[in-house]
Amino acid sequence: MAISSIKLRMLYIMKILLQKTDERHPMSAADIGRALGRFEMSADRKTVYSDIETLNEFGMDILQAKGANGGYYIGSREFELPELKLLVDAVQASKFISKKKSEELIKKLEGLASEYDARQLQRNVFIYNRPKTGNETVYYNVDQIHEAILKNKQIKYKYAEWTVQKKLRPKKGGAFYTVSPWSLTWDDANYYLIAYDEEADCIKHYRVDKMQQACVTDKERRGKDRFRDFDLAEFAKKTFSMYGGHDEEVTMVCDNDIVGVILDRFGKEVRIVPADEEHFRVRILAAVSPQFFGWLTGIGDKMRIAAPEHVKKAYREYLIHIIKGYSL
Repeated sequence: MAISSIKLRMLYIMKILLQKTDERHPMSAADIGRALGRFEMSADRKTVYSDIETLNEFGMDILQAKGANGGYYIGSREFELPELKLLVDAVQASKFISKKKSEELIKKLEGLASEYDARQLQRNVFIYNRPKTGNETVYYNVDQIHEAILKNKQIKYKYAEWTVQKKLRPKKGGAFYTVSPWSLTWDDANYYLIAYDEEADCIKHYRVDKMQQACVTDKERRGKDRFRDFDLAEFAKKTFSMYGGHDEEVTMVCDNDIVGVILDRFGKEVRIVPADEEHFRVRILAAVSPQFFGWLTGIGDKMRIAAPEHVKKAYREYLIHIIKGYSL
């Protein structure tokens, strides 16, 4: 047999072992020989033994189970099943990854497990009901940001906001933002660019999935001194918020210009109903808690609870309690 055919046969044996075996599903030398037939190749048991020995010397962890139903199987892999499950859940939970990209990534992760373990990764969990971005350029944006950081260059892009029609519309009339990227962070399942805005002379954050037409510029990055003393953990604590509490359907009346706040938090699936020319009504599933009320307070009078009455009452009591703390 030609040397190229020998090498090819050994690669197919490696593929068969990776795809078809684990501790619960070993394959005998005869099984492996029959499986090679699918690739129009053949090998007797002695040849399979020799090839497996070579693959072990190469560094693969191929173990042998003794007994009537024994055979060869892959022992340890680059990623164990619990690690792959963790990665799959992280992909599914990430709002900045679109549903299509999530499915593509999970399919690739399945390829790192045996076909039997891969079935455990094909789980349709409720996490898919979480809001997912519709922006397919997130991967490209992340790549451009990393390239800019590596080359010590600024990045420019258009930054979008939601409209009442649930469309992303570039802010500032479509003008480009130019900033110095210093870090990427993931908070509350969203991906954020942390960058220095030279014009405002401050550190700002931007949602990566709302960036459009991102590209690296020829300008050197600015803000090194500002970022040297920057505490990302403290910034995230003050800037981003997490919610807890019991879930409840709450009807809100909101100003039209904060529709993006609603869509970002609760997803594009929420029903937006015009209340008048300047307001819309929306019913959301909210985790009613002091953190939720704090979020409402931060938005101010642009959003008001319409129902249910007991949530309105609880929010009034929350505000009164705060006001009492400032009584003279």
